[in-house]
Amino acid sequence: MKSTGKRTGKISLIICMFCMLMLFAAACGKEEEAAPAPQLEIEPIKQQEEEEPEPEVEEEEEPESEETTIGEREEVDGKIQSYLTGQWTKTEQATRRPIAVMIPNNTPALPQYGLSRAAIIYEAPVEGRITRLMGVFEDFDDLERIGPVRSSRDYYVYQAMGYEAIYCNWGLAVPYVEELINRPNYYNVSAAVVGIHNPADEAFGRVARPGKATEFTGYLMIDGLFDAVERLGYDWNYDDKYVPPFLFAADNVRAEYEDKEAASFVYPGGKSSNNSGGYGAYHPYFEYHEDDQLYYRYQDGKKQIDELTGNQLTVSNVVFQYCHGEVRDAHDYLAFGVHGDGDAIVFTNGRVIKGTWKRFDGDFTPPKFYDENDEEIVFNQGSTWICNIWDEYGEFVEYGQE
Repeated sequence: MKSTGKRTGKISLIICMFCMLMLFAAACGKEEEAAPAPQLEIEPIKQQEEEEPEPEVEEEEEPESEETTIGEREEVDGKIQSYLTGQWTKTEQATRRPIAVMIPNNTPALPQYGLSRAAIIYEAPVEGRITRLMGVFEDFDDLERIGPVRSSRDYYVYQAMGYEAIYCNWGLAVPYVEELINRPNYYNVSAAVVGIHNPADEAFGRVARPGKATEFTGYLMIDGLFDAVERLGYDWNYDDKYVPPFLFAADNVRAEYEDKEAASFVYPGGKSSNNSGGYGAYHPYFEYHEDDQLYYRYQDGKKQIDELTGNQLTVSNVVFQYCHGEVRDAHDYLAFGVHGDGDAIVFTNGRVIKGTWKRFDGDFTPPKFYDENDEEIVFNQGSTWICNIWDEYGEFVEYGQE
C-alpha cells in the first residue's frame, strides 16, 4: 500500500510538472505572437513624419523674383520685343535692319510725313543753326512714303551705323560725307546726286506740296526702297555681333526713378532765343503728360504734327547726348564727336536721370547710356528722341517744373 502510494504520488508529481511546463510554454507562445503589435503602432507615426514637411518645402520653392528688364528675346504668336522700342513687334520687322531716313526740320519743311512711326528720332544741329532729324524706322511696310528727305552729314551716318540701319538720303554727299557713305561695308539707299557712287533713284519720288520749295517735295517711296535693297544686294539681317541700343523695362514694369528730380518741361536749347548753338532757331521743347506718360513735341511755339496721322509727335523717352562740336569751314558745316564718351541726361517717366554716354567699340555699335553710378539706365518701352547737344553750348539747356 505504501509503495503504491509512493508511485501514485510520483506520478501525480510528474503530471503536475508536465502541466506546469505546458502552461509555461503556452504563455511564452502568446508573448511571441504578441510581439509584432508595437510595430503596428510605429508605422502611422513614420507616415506622418514623412508627409507633413512636404507641402512646406514646395511653398518655399514656388516664389520667383519678377524680371524688371527685358532679357533674351523670345517669339510669341509671331511677335518679338523690339531692340529699338522694347514693344512687341512683328517678328519679320523686329529681326531685320531698320532704315534711317534724313528728314529736314526747318519750318518750310513741316509737317513731316510718317515721323510718328520712327522708333528713334535723332536730332542734331546743322549749318545755319537749325536742326535736322534722322528717323530710325522698323515699322514702315504699310506706308506709301516717308519724308520729305534731305541730304546727309557725317555724324548722322555714324549714328545710323550704330543701329546697323540702311541709310536713306537725298542730297549732295559732299563735303565730308562721300568717302564714308560709299564704303563697301555700309548700306545706303541714296538718290543720284553728286558724291553717290551707287544711286537708287527707284526709291525716291516727288510729291506735290503747293507753296513748298522743290527741296521739300522729295520722299522715300517704300515700294521703291524694297526694290533698291534687293537690287543692291543688301542683307536685311542684323549682324551676329549686333548690340541693342537701350535697356528696356520689362512688360508691366515701370522705370519710375522716384528719387530723381521731376521735370515736366524739357528745352534742348533753353526757353530764350539766345542759344546760337543749334536749337535756338525754332525753339523746340517737350512737355511731359503724366496721364499717358509721354513727352509731347513742340516747335516754334506750336505742336509738331505728323502729316500721316494729324497728331502731335510723342515719345516715351528724351535723351540729351552732349558731344564736342566744331565749325569746319566758312560754309558753317559742323562736326560732332559721336564716339568716345560724354555727359548725358535721360528724361523718362517725368524724371531726370543724369549720367554719361559711352561708345568705344567701333562704328557699328550704338552709344549706351549710364547713370552716375555707372549702371546702365533703364528706358521705358516706346520711342526715344535723342537730342545731340553741342557741348560748348550746353549752358542753354533747361528743364524743370512749370
